[in-house]
Amino acid sequence: MRENSSYSQRSDGQRSDSQRGEGQKEDGQKTFVRRQFFRRRKSCPFSGPNGLKIDYKDVRVLSKFVSERGKMMPSRISSVSLKKQRELAQAIKRSRFLALMPYVNG
Repeated sequence: MRENSSYSQRSDGQRSDSQRGEGQKEDGQKTFVRRQFFRRRKSCPFSGPNGLKIDYKDVRVLSKFVSERGKMMPSRISSVSLKKQRELAQAIKRSRFLALMPYVNG
C-alpha cells in the first residue's frame, strides 16, 4: 500500500477523505479540499482540413505565435504539433530576415 494520501485506501475498502475532496477539522466541521481540474487537450491550429496555412509572408498569423517581447511561443503553450512548430519557427525566422517582422519588440 502506498503512503501517498491521494492513492491511499482504508482497510475497509472505502476512499480516504482526500480522494473525496473533503476533509474534517478537529472541531468536527467538514472542509473541502480543492481538486485538480481536468484540462482538455488543445488541438493544433495548423492541422486538419480547416487549419491555418504557415506562410512567412502572412505576418498576421505568425504574430499570434510570437510574444509581445518578440520571442517565439513554445509549443506547450501554443498547442502546435512538433512538425508544425518547426515549420512555424522557420517561417518566423524567414519573416524576420526579410524585415516583415521585428526581431525584438519593446
